[in-house]
Amino acid sequence: MDVKIINTENDLWLKVLSNLQHDIYHLPGYIALEAKRYNAIPKAILITDERKIFFLPYLLRQFNDLSLQGNEVGPILDIISPYGYPGILLSKDAYSSPEFVNLAIEKLKISIFEQGACSAFFRLHPILNNFVSDSQPESFVENGTTVSVDLKLSEEEIWGHTRKGHKSTINKCKRLGMQARMVPVLEYLEVLSNIQEETNERVGASQSYYDFNYDYFLNMFNAFGEKLHICIVELDDRILCAGLYSECCGIVQSIFGGTKNNYINLSPSTLETDYARYWAKKRGNSYLHLGGGVGGRKDSVYTFKSGFSKQKHSFVTLRLISDQPVYDRLVRLRAKSIGIETDKLLRLNFFPAYRYCYQPNLSS
Repeated sequence: MDVKIINTENDLWLKVLSNLQHDIYHLPGYIALEAKRYNAIPKAILITDERKIFFLPYLLRQFNDLSLQGNEVGPILDIISPYGYPGILLSKDAYSSPEFVNLAIEKLKISIFEQGACSAFFRLHPILNNFVSDSQPESFVENGTTVSVDLKLSEEEIWGHTRKGHKSTINKCKRLGMQARMVPVLEYLEVLSNIQEETNERVGASQSYYDFNYDYFLNMFNAFGEKLHICIVELDDRILCAGLYSECCGIVQSIFGGTKNNYINLSPSTLETDYARYWAKKRGNSYLHLGGGVGGRKDSVYTFKSGFSKQKHSFVTLRLISDQPVYDRLVRLRAKSIGIETDKLLRLNFFPAYRYCYQPNLSS
């Protein structure tokens, strides 16, 4: 079994991807872009055994927490996935070999330790990672459910799987004269950015979402070009909503988007999603992945998305602790800094626990 750590400049990265079904989240340009946002180092681990391949991109970052200073905490590193659903890529031979996958994860854990990181948090891909490791159930955590439209169905079947309320809204939008269409990305990046910012402020999105600004979208376009698409909905020359979609290896992802405040009551995003799924099907794709609710919850966002399809996927994360003594020490210090018992902090199911930064409800 051969183990390699490669960077985004290594030609081997794209060579490996050329032989594996992947998503936009696995591309070196995307990992490099996210590394800048996290102030991290973009890498990937490649584990091979003859025709068995295990490939996983990630970000190596430093943990600097002023609240733990003075507690004899030196430089700490940990690993995280970039935003979205990168996950593990497996060759066909690897996919049919649970023994190889389990051994590869052990090799991954050793590599994490050798890179000086005490923990790693990986978001798996709901479509490409529909496997479970029986021998390491404690490392794989189910975080919720995501929704995708099965584009292999006929248009009639896709419509038949649409919730009755969504059908009514779509028909109403059309009666009002709304029109959805795909537009040139570069010309509409500013429109998308402004709508995204307006939506974030309205829903109270976390500060990290404000990092997805015009410059970020422009960098995405420069990196991916034809793999990105913008869909808008218009009414009387007014743009009501906009969404950014990626397209890679038969998988279309709904990445970003929102609706202008003045048009929320008209629900134009319902028409946008309806248009995007038929557009994606006509281009020969297999999935339009809509994602899940905020934080994996079955909230109003999830309810909206689930109205377009009956196809669901488990969203799983892989959580590894490579240096247990260091991890335990950091968790104890974090618990002390926020005034909570260590066991209660661990029960919050936040990983890594030492990065938890909000005062919990102590009565819960």
